[in-house]
Amino acid sequence: MQLVGLVAVSLPGLAALAALLFTWMQVGQATKELRISEQGQITGRFNAAIGNLGSQSMDVRLGGIYALQRIMEDSARDHPTVVSVLAAFAQQHAGSSTDSLKQPMTEPEAHRPKADVRAATAVLAKRRADRDSGAVVDLGKTDLRGLFFTDTAASIKLPRANFSHADLRWASLTGADLREASFSNANLEHASLDATNLRGATFQGAKLPEASLSGADLRGAVLECTTFLMDVETGRDVGGSGCADLQRVVMEGADLRNAKMADSDLRGALLKGTDFRGADLSRADFRDADLSRADFRGATLTGVKLAGATRDGARGLP
Repeated sequence: MQLVGLVAVSLPGLAALAALLFTWMQVGQATKELRISEQGQITGRFNAAIGNLGSQSMDVRLGGIYALQRIMEDSARDHPTVVSVLAAFAQQHAGSSTDSLKQPMTEPEAHRPKADVRAATAVLAKRRADRDSGAVVDLGKTDLRGLFFTDTAASIKLPRANFSHADLRWASLTGADLREASFSNANLEHASLDATNLRGATFQGAKLPEASLSGADLRGAVLECTTFLMDVETGRDVGGSGCADLQRVVMEGADLRNAKMADSDLRGALLKGTDFRGADLSRADFRDADLSRADFRGATLTGVKLAGATRDGARGLP
């Protein structure tokens, strides 16, 4: 009798537990079906957006770009794919720097990227870089003359982006986050990079005559010469000289601590208040440069050329 009573008492509890388990299974199944449905919707949206990118209409292409931006925001899983697609779109529609570098450009209004290229690069610049999962914003060998962003500088986030061999003459990237970006063999003549975060960036073989990097963070940046030059398309060593051209560059108040600048050509550069502490400046050419109030303490200065340089208030120079 006691056993019968115990079973009778336990039955409601067991029934409630079974009901709870059944409900949990239903919820799990519904959640799974919802996720499948959402992925199906995102796939449909993605395919439609890709189709719009191939349109002859500028308005339709812009719609495709902003549709991909929304997908990138909604789906962390699809974020890296969208990054690669938008970068490839910008490369294709901007044109090759191989052709653009043959054309002179003496003023910023001489060329501006098309609206769809600006939109694609702006979306890439505003993305959540922590979702990239190894995807790289590859804009190498691209015609980006006069590139600029209309949003605030704080929104430009292109860390580790590839601008190798790109044409960035008169581009405006002021205040951007370009940490560890590659500018190897890029042309940055007259570009504006003031107050930009370029920590760990590489500029081997880059051209920066009359570019402005005042207040830029270039700690650990690589501006030294190299005999290894890589072709972006093939990845092969094409040889040649890989020295950065920094003649007449403006780097007032820039932070170049621990930068690698051996054999750099800084003739006529404006370097007032620049911090070179701990930098490797072996054989660097500072002739006719303005080094007023610059700090060279702890820098490697073997073989530097200082003829005609202004050194008022400079610290750490021989």
